[in-house]
Amino acid sequence: MLAVHHFPPQYAGGAEQQAYRTARRLREWGHEVHVICVEDIVSGPADGISFRDDTYEGLAVRRLSFNLAAAPDPFRWSYDNPWIGQHLREFLPAVAPDVVHLISGYLMSGSTLQAAVDIGLCTVVTLTDFWFLCPRINLVRSDGSLCPGAEDAVACALCLRKERRRYRLPDQWSGGLAGRALMDLSRWSRDQLVQTVVQRRAFLLAQLQRADAIISPSRFLRDMFQSRGVRHSRFYFSRVGLDTDRWEEGGPVARGPGLRIGYVGQVAGHKGVDVLVEAFLRLRAPQGQSPPQLVMYGSAEQFPTFVRQLRQRVVGRNDVIFAGRFDHAQIRRIHAGLDVLVVPSIWYENSPAVILEAFACGTPVVVSGLGGMAELVGDGVNGFHFPVGNVSELACVLQRFVDEPGLRAVLQPGMPAVKTDREEVTELLDIYHQVCARKPA
Repeated sequence: MLAVHHFPPQYAGGAEQQAYRTARRLREWGHEVHVICVEDIVSGPADGISFRDDTYEGLAVRRLSFNLAAAPDPFRWSYDNPWIGQHLREFLPAVAPDVVHLISGYLMSGSTLQAAVDIGLCTVVTLTDFWFLCPRINLVRSDGSLCPGAEDAVACALCLRKERRRYRLPDQWSGGLAGRALMDLSRWSRDQLVQTVVQRRAFLLAQLQRADAIISPSRFLRDMFQSRGVRHSRFYFSRVGLDTDRWEEGGPVARGPGLRIGYVGQVAGHKGVDVLVEAFLRLRAPQGQSPPQLVMYGSAEQFPTFVRQLRQRVVGRNDVIFAGRFDHAQIRRIHAGLDVLVVPSIWYENSPAVILEAFACGTPVVVSGLGGMAELVGDGVNGFHFPVGNVSELACVLQRFVDEPGLRAVLQPGMPAVKTDREEVTELLDIYHQVCARKPA
């Protein structure tokens, strides 16, 4: 049983694609696979869960719906959802899986692990982000700054409060004095939100400890959790694999003579796309050389306000292209039209598949120098790092590609071999067998 917050076809994020690749490969190899996911948290029932069973490419999928905002305690329900817990206590015995594999944890909540462990099933967790540590998932504070992940519950509560204007604006107007005063008051009072944050952290870390195995796709993410108190005897590092079997051949691409800089992913603020656009606007082509182009692949509908602001910034320019969505089978063709890929995220990231895809296609990568991005890209080996959010430094790196047409060829020999999804699922099956062998009958 694979449990994940969403599942295709409506959703196609990293965790969803990992669940899909895993389920498809396991089924192909003769295993019985069930998927359970959350389909809707807005228009579902207000007093429990409804579900719909369907099949997606031959995979059995149970899709849950509920109205999170109508829950008795929406914040608690976001990490400890009794509706999901009760549903699984009825559903899991009927399916009787050998293993329950939770991918991420977001929306499915810690109640998924709690129910499976209480029933006595083998449990595996794949961490895809910082949801178990951070209510905002990505360790980015509400003011846009990075959180080191070690802040106390008072600071975490203030961060959540500053999502609301009545807390955020006074803190901005006072230069941070209002926030510090509120933190001091919270330390000396029985602040309910602080207590809730403490309860969230304690509950989720306890459920992680109860799992039979934890998998991290990056060493950075594993080290972050271990440094925050997750001391688990079976904490595996296993890099994400790519389903290259479905990739079509690249083929010739119609393109201009200038440097082609690419971006692939969500066109969103936390992905640092605005940083990339500002850096690109500073580039200058040497005399007699064709100007560079920036081509951005990704949905423009998910964050419409942000995209609209980006478009306004480049209005009238034909060298910044919003290329929209694409069929993932075309990834080789996409990279055949690029000279360098930029991953400018302002959060830590984990093990971005877009970097692995670029390496598999021979494209060097420029990344923010932190987290799972810096772990994957060797600075000066197969790409370059730049300080997170620093437009000037990113522009300097990209200007090198403009000025040195042979730089891509210099970096290509440093690109590592990339794991396939077959290799990833082979490792996963070995973990399944290990945890099941240790489980008492």
